[in-house]
Amino acid sequence: MEFYYQNAYKHVDNEVMTRRVLSHAGGLMLVEVIFHKAGDDYGLHAHPHEQIAVITKGSFEFINQQTGNVCILNEGDSIYFEPNVVHGGKPLVDGATLLDIFTPQRDDFLT
Repeated sequence: MEFYYQNAYKHVDNEVMTRRVLSHAGGLMLVEVIFHKAGDDYGLHAHPHEQIAVITKGSFEFINQQTGNVCILNEGDSIYFEPNVVHGGKPLVDGATLLDIFTPQRDDFLT
C-alpha cells in the first residue's frame, strides 16, 4: 500500500508541532513530527504502544522516567520505549524532526 507525503494526514498542526501520519496498517504506524521551536516540551506521557523514535533533523533530549535515563540524541540516532513507560522529550533546535514508529498503530492519531 502506498502513502504519499503530500496526502499525509495532519493529526496536529499548531504553534508547537506538526504531526503527520505517513503510513499505517493496524499493527504498525509511521509518524513524522516537526517541532517548530527549541525547548517546546511535549510533556511526560505513557501509552500502550511500543515506540521507536528516529531523529531525522536536529537534536532532542529524552527522558525515560522508569529508568531515570536522560539522553541527548542527534540526527540518525534512535530510542526505544516499551509500552506503558512514562517518557518525554524536547527539541533542542528549531525545526527538529523525528520519525515515530508505533506498534500497534495509534488509533488516537487517526481521529
